[in-house]
Amino acid sequence: MSASGAESLPAERRGGAPPLLEQYLRIKAEHPEALLFFRLGDFFELFFEDAEIAARELDLVLTGRELQKGRRVPMCGVPHHAAESYIRRLVEKGYRVALCEQMEDPRLARGLVERQVIRVISAGTLLEPGLLDAGRNNFLAAVAPGRRALGLAYADASTGEFRTGEWATGEEGWLEELDRLQPAEVLLPEGLPAELEEALSGRGLRITLRPARDFDPARASARLREHFQTASLAAFDLETRPQGAAAAGALLAYLADSQPAGVAQLTEIRLLQPGEAMLLDAATRRNLELTQRGPEGGRQGTLLETLDGTVTALGLRTLRRWIERPLTRAEAVNRRLDAVETLVRNPLERARLRKLLGGVRDAERLATRAVLGLAGPRDLLEIAQTLEAAEAVRQLLGGMALPELLAGLAAALEPPPGLAEELRRALVDEPPSALGEGDVIRPGYDAEVDRLRSLSRNSEDEIRAIEQRERERTGIRSLRLGYNRVFGYYIEVSRAQRNQVPPDYVRKQTLANAERYVTEELRALEERVESAREALARREAELFAALRGRVGAELARLRAMAGALGRLDALQGLAEVAAQRGYVRPRVDDGERIEIVQGRHPVVERALGPGEFVPNDVVLAPERRILLITGPNMAGKSTYARQVAVLVLAAQVGSFLPAESAHIGVVDRIFTRIGSADDLAAGKSTFMVEMGEVAHILRQATPRSLVVLDEVGRGTSTFDGLSLAWAVTEYLHDRVGARTLFATHYHELTGLEAKLPALVNLTMAVEEEGGRILFLRRVKPGAASRSYGIEVARLAGIPAEVLRRAERILERLEREQARRAARGRLEGSPEAEQLTLLPPPELLQVLEELRRIDVERTTPLEALERLAAWQALLRGSEA
Repeated sequence: MSASGAESLPAERRGGAPPLLEQYLRIKAEHPEALLFFRLGDFFELFFEDAEIAARELDLVLTGRELQKGRRVPMCGVPHHAAESYIRRLVEKGYRVALCEQMEDPRLARGLVERQVIRVISAGTLLEPGLLDAGRNNFLAAVAPGRRALGLAYADASTGEFRTGEWATGEEGWLEELDRLQPAEVLLPEGLPAELEEALSGRGLRITLRPARDFDPARASARLREHFQTASLAAFDLETRPQGAAAAGALLAYLADSQPAGVAQLTEIRLLQPGEAMLLDAATRRNLELTQRGPEGGRQGTLLETLDGTVTALGLRTLRRWIERPLTRAEAVNRRLDAVETLVRNPLERARLRKLLGGVRDAERLATRAVLGLAGPRDLLEIAQTLEAAEAVRQLLGGMALPELLAGLAAALEPPPGLAEELRRALVDEPPSALGEGDVIRPGYDAEVDRLRSLSRNSEDEIRAIEQRERERTGIRSLRLGYNRVFGYYIEVSRAQRNQVPPDYVRKQTLANAERYVTEELRALEERVESAREALARREAELFAALRGRVGAELARLRAMAGALGRLDALQGLAEVAAQRGYVRPRVDDGERIEIVQGRHPVVERALGPGEFVPNDVVLAPERRILLITGPNMAGKSTYARQVAVLVLAAQVGSFLPAESAHIGVVDRIFTRIGSADDLAAGKSTFMVEMGEVAHILRQATPRSLVVLDEVGRGTSTFDGLSLAWAVTEYLHDRVGARTLFATHYHELTGLEAKLPALVNLTMAVEEEGGRILFLRRVKPGAASRSYGIEVARLAGIPAEVLRRAERILERLEREQARRAARGRLEGSPEAEQLTLLPPPELLQVLEELRRIDVERTTPLEALERLAAWQALLRGSEA
């Protein structure tokens, strides 16, 4: 940053401040929202309030120094080589960090060392490998609300991925996209509309408010045109999507503020198109445990971990994206399956491919660091290794008969000509991670580097010769020559022998047990050595900058190659998992039938071990769209229902399945309503959360969707819950037409099989033996005869006294229910035996209207009209 602007500093801080503090305050004034890491020699120092915050959050010792007259300034610091770990902890706690570096060598500076903020680091702008999760994208998102539409843009600054989209006001697709992204940081305009704030609440997002002007569509569009050097945004399909452009422009402005060197890694922007992939809402991803288990959990025990056979970070990120956005076109799914099948059928080639991919580094992020000038020598060597591995993979695939997808990926692996060879010729075999930490340029690559390095090494021989000569001249055998960065070269003599030093020795430093001296010869040598070292460092820096620039110039080709490598790794990983575990290729088409023979839940099977999981069949088709599953707790209803959803999703990712055979008619959405949880932050009860999820499903599901419901209605009274479950089932059958698995404890619902032609009853097989129950985990046609709730409670360890009391109460309730059923049979009601707990909904409606009627104000004619309407309603319910 410029050193100008001192006039804007607070007067009390300017008065009497030394130049260094003035410089600090000027830079801090430009970044008031961030903690300023101010480079001083080998440390990053923090001052004033920043120091107090950092000391508290990082458990650092807070010290002080009188940098202002009469005032002790709080300060603390961290070593620059270890700063990354401290920055990570601050960012995880929600802080932003402005990294202020020395822009010149302090030894060469005339007066105050020039300093600039080179990065402002926040959760959504991370670029450093040590701060990033290699297996997932780190997205920054921006939301731009408008009167008629809302824009959502997102970017990964570390990979250059940049996308935006627009939704009409009232549509929910943008929220589902935001849930899928799980962005590290979300940008919102100041003065956020209340309805938008409500929609975003409770999602655990890290919000950063930005000036509303950044979200102005005209201003944002101009910023995008300037960045991409285009006269219009028509090529990006954004001319008619002002809010999509607004979100993208606001995001670009934020990244530009955080990266003063520019945002050259963002070379293109793609439009988010509805329907290009399956949208999965937050409830479905959570319930199916696709990529994360639990709110704070990792990927252990998820579908991602189960299907992960990748060997690179590129492949793991690709597989994660595929699972989060399954395909919805059978043609695209089958292209992936063709590729996986080819690799399954060629185990030797697959093994060689895995070995070659093991040499691939994260070229996507390395290329970004190169184009931003952040890549170190070791980064460039890893790019060379990746280029060589990519060429070897291309050669391997060239010798195989490849389906369309694999052939296209192989063609994208052609490396930039000569780049790997140039990097290998230029860099030493084991370069340091940063310049200045060791030799970088290989001997023989540059004559000037070789000459300067020779001068430096010859001087080391000369130093040893001087040391030996001075020992002989003075007779001091313990005399030694040393060097440090503060005092340069010196001759060290113990205090006991200081009387033996010759008169031409000039004292330079006194220690507790020794004296240090310098001679004219040593001064002259130091000047020559330092001059050679500085010239060598400059020349290596020049050559390295040119190499880094060469890599950055190939950004587009390197990204294309990295993308192809990532997809290849994801495909071979799916093939490796399929081959190891005996998975089969599903038949995928655009039909409405889902039929899986002896299917197994891949995650649960892996947790239990080979042969332990009980497989089951499923058939969903137009004539059996709803499977109503009853049975006791712990019998496996929920596992069965989730298993079907997970297998369908895995097939549309492109994976083989754990089954004897599978036929999957692609689904456009998967919806789940499973489990219970309060949303205390939003003031929502368990039942309110449940009903919100059910409402979302009923509004969004289509005949092409797959719906999984588990225990709908249990969060309220029995009558209310049963009524809602009944009505939801009818609505899904008659109005929505989605393929549905409904696990329930409301056995009364099984009577709907007689009324709804596309509903089929299934139950979990149970055996009773000696008063005990055995869960067989098998699904069979029919309805459960009883719930076995007391038996399950016994297994859970409920005290015997409570169980005995529950059995007596159950017997009494069953007798009462039997009496009501008998009365119903005498009255000729065909549903009385099945639905004794619940009167017909039409009767409930009549009774409710009768309860509310005002008898005093109802005329005889109105009463007759009401009676006629009620009679028609009840007669219609009997039809």
